[in-house]
Amino acid sequence: MQSLTFLGIESSCDDTAAAVVRHVPGAAAQILASVVDGQVALHAPFGGVVPELAARAHAERLDFCVERALAEAGVSLSDLDGIAVTAGPGLIGGVLSGVMCAKGIAAGTGLPLVGVNHLAGHALTPRLTDGLAFPYLMLLVSGGHCQFLRVAGVEDYTRLGGSIDDAPGEAFDKVAKLLGLPQPGGPAVEAAAKTGDARRFALPRPLLDRPGCDMSFSGLKTAVLRTRDRLAADQGGLHLQDRADICAGFQAAVADVLGEKTRRALDLAPVTGFAVAGGVAANSAIRAVLETVCLAKGVPFLAPPLRLCTDNAAMIAWAGIERFRAGARDGMDLMARPRWPLDTTSPALLGFGKKGAKA
Repeated sequence: MQSLTFLGIESSCDDTAAAVVRHVPGAAAQILASVVDGQVALHAPFGGVVPELAARAHAERLDFCVERALAEAGVSLSDLDGIAVTAGPGLIGGVLSGVMCAKGIAAGTGLPLVGVNHLAGHALTPRLTDGLAFPYLMLLVSGGHCQFLRVAGVEDYTRLGGSIDDAPGEAFDKVAKLLGLPQPGGPAVEAAAKTGDARRFALPRPLLDRPGCDMSFSGLKTAVLRTRDRLAADQGGLHLQDRADICAGFQAAVADVLGEKTRRALDLAPVTGFAVAGGVAANSAIRAVLETVCLAKGVPFLAPPLRLCTDNAAMIAWAGIERFRAGARDGMDLMARPRWPLDTTSPALLGFGKKGAKA
């Protein structure tokens, strides 16, 4: 096998990212550069990501991110062996911006083009950071997704369970908005929870009374809303300690659900390790619960560095290298896909739309 150096491009939501990753056979992968241009300030006035604004920002920033990544890596386009790009799932305008940028570079240089499933980027991150061998269990937990995946190969994913409604990251964002906290909601809720009493409010742990690894977070979010409204009605407003206690209780409920479902998923099949990825994986309280479960089960626990938990292009470049080594190549007909489940054989968690399975 030869050394491979790939440019990765990521634009599936509100982070414009480019990275250069090198794989040398027999050695650990090298992230030569990873550039992430976030859009938090752009969307802050609206309380959430505005897809059209995100797509326009991607189109404006992608070229500059690619230039910065190449400069930081100390390489030129002629030093690359391929281009990897997120081709879905995600906000279609953003995904399309990235795909067209990658196609332009591939057409101009003659470099191979590899389309990458954004979820596969997260799922293969433990191999980038730790060289984890197949098969392993991955909990992908982010703003838009929540799934347990048994990863048996570069193209071999089995979903063991997932959220049937809101993803945890989405619930964190909505709870933050309900409580008047800034976006993104995950860090804001975690910060407020540090001074809160998680036992003050009896918030639900949805679906723990049912077998299996599926999860639900919509009802938990509604319970937070009702708790807030009850407090406001009883005392004429919400005190700072009330907000901290609600955040602590909500975070503890999410952690309890993820911990119990992880315990069940680990019982389903032997694995080489358990890994967690996605933006919510940056939450220290949730990480601690998951690590405790793995310790009790005697299964190695892996969590990528925080900068690789959230959306980034290094994971896309690495997934592109993995797919390229497995023989994958894409042409100029590569399509941007708003929906693209990794496990194409299991029933869709969220049903089907006109364009196929949502998750």
